[in-house]
Amino acid sequence: MNSNQADVGKQEILIVDDTPNNLRFLSTMLLEQGYEVRKAIDGQMALKSVQLEPPDLILLDIRMPDMNGYEVCKKLKSEAQTKDIPVIFLSALDEPIDKVMAFDVGGVDYITKPFQFEEVLARVKTHLIMRQLQKQLQEQNERLQQEIRQRQQVEAELRQANERLQRFSRYVK
Repeated sequence: MNSNQADVGKQEILIVDDTPNNLRFLSTMLLEQGYEVRKAIDGQMALKSVQLEPPDLILLDIRMPDMNGYEVCKKLKSEAQTKDIPVIFLSALDEPIDKVMAFDVGGVDYITKPFQFEEVLARVKTHLIMRQLQKQLQEQNERLQQEIRQRQQVEAELRQANERLQRFSRYVK
């Protein structure tokens, strides 16, 4: 790994685009940076791939046959297993209404084609870091909730023991 590459570990990115050249360019670029890459050429294939194993991030084209990127994103965001996966839209559509729609359906970012290598990498890295921090926060929250439950249990046991001790002390007097 060279000095420009992120410490990405096993982070996996799903690229969804019906244009083979885009898939090839993006996958090569991301593989060279140490990411694991999966590819899908349409929305249905993407949804099946995500259900089998959710990726850490999805790069999603908007204009695709049968099911467009907006529809794919809506489906992903409606499922508990996939709702938190960051989706970055990739599109030649550059009108504000298209970008607003992408955010409305749950996208976290929008990159206009033709895209620049550095921009894609910067946005991917940023959203992967944000997702990792979100996961860490959720895990910490779960640990704290568990600790609270354990403390409440101990406090209840202490109250019961204290009540028994007080009842016992009344008989001893």
